Amino acid sequence: MDFALNDDHLALRDAVQRFCEGEYPAEHRGNPETPPQAAQRWVAMAELGLLGLPLAAHVGGSEQGPVEVMLVAQELGRALGGGAFVSSTVMAGQLLSRLGSAAQQQRWLPALADGSLQAALALYEDGARYDWQQVQTHATAKAAGYVLQGRKTLVLHGDTAGLLLVVARTEGAGAGPQGLTVLAVEAQAPGVQVQGFDTLDGRRAAHVEFNQVQVPAEQVIGTPGQAAEGVEAVLQAGVAALCAEAVGAVDALLTHTAEHLRTRKQFGVPLAKFQVLQHRMADMVIALEQLKSMACAAAMAVQAGDAAQRRRIVSAAKVLTSQQGRQIGLTAIQMHGAMGMTDECRVGHYAKRLMVIGQLLGDSAYHLQQLMAPTAP
Repeated sequence: MDFALNDDHLALRDAVQRFCEGEYPAEHRGNPETPPQAAQRWVAMAELGLLGLPLAAHVGGSEQGPVEVMLVAQELGRALGGGAFVSSTVMAGQLLSRLGSAAQQQRWLPALADGSLQAALALYEDGARYDWQQVQTHATAKAAGYVLQGRKTLVLHGDTAGLLLVVARTEGAGAGPQGLTVLAVEAQAPGVQVQGFDTLDGRRAAHVEFNQVQVPAEQVIGTPGQAAEGVEAVLQAGVAALCAEAVGAVDALLTHTAEHLRTRKQFGVPLAKFQVLQHRMADMVIALEQLKSMACAAAMAVQAGDAAQRRRIVSAAKVLTSQQGRQIGLTAIQMHGAMGMTDECRVGHYAKRLMVIGQLLGDSAYHLQQLMAPTAP
């Protein structure tokens, strides 16, 4: 694979770096956002064109691919920023692009691109762990559309989303890809109850209950009962973006740790002079290079479009990211000593984000199972 970046890639990366330096001051990275801060940053991301990055030009997007999404996610990860970029733009936006009709795309995608609307993918359910095809939420067909009943959990940024893309079962029961349908539900619709909560890294997610929610036929996304392939594709795009975000976070973490070792002294000499710490830093740098390579491979697999290859490469990248990200975060805290446990020290915030990334959209055990699963002939 050719991992070389062209001039357009470098220009995009530099533009996002400048944005992050302005919106996410280094001494405040990782601190919880206030609602006004989150709104201001979201508008600024829209003005920079990031919210429409993978969307088509006719809906206000830039028609960029997974490699460009990877570069943006890396810089947002370095700054511990981005808000709902992965959940709204990478997953929900691209799901509408894949499955939505022309009218549906014109209805919602321009608002996603200009930042006036956030969307969230309501996928996982209680007790199903990461098996997103275990769907008990049902949508019953009626004359004018569907009636939605059920509960979704861990909806990323679900309490700030104006539009929820709900994966529900319209045929059959239990698990499996057959009979899954995506319905677009307004967060303020009667019967929708959203309970937001903080995640470990200070970001937001929500539990969402649907109690006899009326969904008009024009808000059914794609062909009823045949949404599984499209949902899987955008999930893997989301995983690839999270792997890229982890690369940026690890890179920043190493920069912080190296600076600490150069400036902190023990027995009259900088910590960087101790060979055992040099070896640990070398191990972390090697791990970072591995993560970079796997994030690139995941982005290129998403771009290639081969479903079987995409599944295997993206899962392999997520296994490495989950395992190495957690280990590097804990090692960086240890190398900072007691101060690494304080909120004033940035390394703890990076470690928390890496731990959360390791669990989102499937942990290492789940993706190892995906790697071992037989490939359809």
